[in-house]
Amino acid sequence: MSDDFKRLRVLWPDHLGLARGKYVPASLAANGIRHCTGLWALAYDRTMTPDTPGSRWSEGLPDFDATYEMSALRPGWEPGTKVVVADLTDHTGALGVSPRGALRRAIADWQAMGFSPYVGIEFEAFVYEPDAAGGWKPMHTPGAYVYGTGPAVDPHGLIDAIWEACEAAEIPLESVNSEYDTPQFEFTLRYADALKAADDGFLFKVLAREVAHRLGLKMTFMGKPLADRGGSGLHFNMSLRNESGENVINDVTVADGISVLAKQMVAGLMEHHQGLAGICAPTVNAYKRLRPASLSGYWRNWGYDHRGATVRIPPERGAGARLEHRLSDGAAVIHSSMAAVLQAARLGVVGQLVLGPAETGNGLETIDATVGVALSLGAALDDLEADTALVHALGEELVAQHLVVKRSEWERFTNAVTDWELNEYFDFL
Repeated sequence: MSDDFKRLRVLWPDHLGLARGKYVPASLAANGIRHCTGLWALAYDRTMTPDTPGSRWSEGLPDFDATYEMSALRPGWEPGTKVVVADLTDHTGALGVSPRGALRRAIADWQAMGFSPYVGIEFEAFVYEPDAAGGWKPMHTPGAYVYGTGPAVDPHGLIDAIWEACEAAEIPLESVNSEYDTPQFEFTLRYADALKAADDGFLFKVLAREVAHRLGLKMTFMGKPLADRGGSGLHFNMSLRNESGENVINDVTVADGISVLAKQMVAGLMEHHQGLAGICAPTVNAYKRLRPASLSGYWRNWGYDHRGATVRIPPERGAGARLEHRLSDGAAVIHSSMAAVLQAARLGVVGQLVLGPAETGNGLETIDATVGVALSLGAALDDLEADTALVHALGEELVAQHLVVKRSEWERFTNAVTDWELNEYFDFL
């Protein structure tokens, strides 16, 4: 038994992006934990869809295991508590519906080709404070402005508290600033190998929301929580290293400094753009952010340092060269959406796809691109299912489970009577 912590918080990402897990005492930390397979049938509202893949509905909802090495324990942000992100297994081996398992497969597929993926993550999120009616309202920041810092944009000291918690938990927060809209913030995590980057991002979301809660605030990573303001994205900044540790996004022999391999990666992301939306934008709300002229990743396009493109190639070269994928929003399951993006990029290399021309429009009034993602979650799920190459690469069981739960979510939405409908029609019809 270690004497430097009293309990272990075992966490792992589920199909909704929720941090499932348990606390266990330090004396039992080496034993691992178990959970019921029925949770793979759950929606956010606890609705269960029978016979969802992975739920083992007809087998009596048995257990599966959350496993980890003791060497993987890491500092937490709660007193006396360490944290670990677990893998998921059952008696047959790795759990096919596990988002972390899907990312492990994507990394292994790249490694089999001689490359190791590295990723840096950017989050955007809005902050709310209590209103006078027992609900929530956007945090009041009258002195806020884009790229702001300090009390004018953070009157409650939330960013300071998040930064301190990240330092305690060894989550590499690289920068924070207020965004164009208020009260929205951008958080950038330092790049790392893909699995560590996803684990850091997963834990960061839990940490940030819990720190906000302790201050009486609410932080949301929803794609479009406010109709009159911009959306919140989740950007993956990807690079590859070869067996010599060199960043192979670069090619100093060509004018733009970007390698053929990197351009094949971008071509893969273009080829699978519409299918990716079903994983990277997995909520009804996501499609209120993904619109033309929103700088959101709606269009199937790419560009050099172009924020109106879904794939942006930033100007850095050398060790900092990377590809920024801008389709996802904060509601995406970090591990499975990162896995999908890495797999789509890899398929471009495997297929030796040729990249089309860069976007030359400004992304607002003018645009070269003619193809965007679906306008609804339901249609995006159809696009995902139709992209059989992406489905195979990501994992058929994971995608099948995702489709069942998310189509149930879409059906509940389409059958719901909204406040907007009642406000618009009730008094007149």
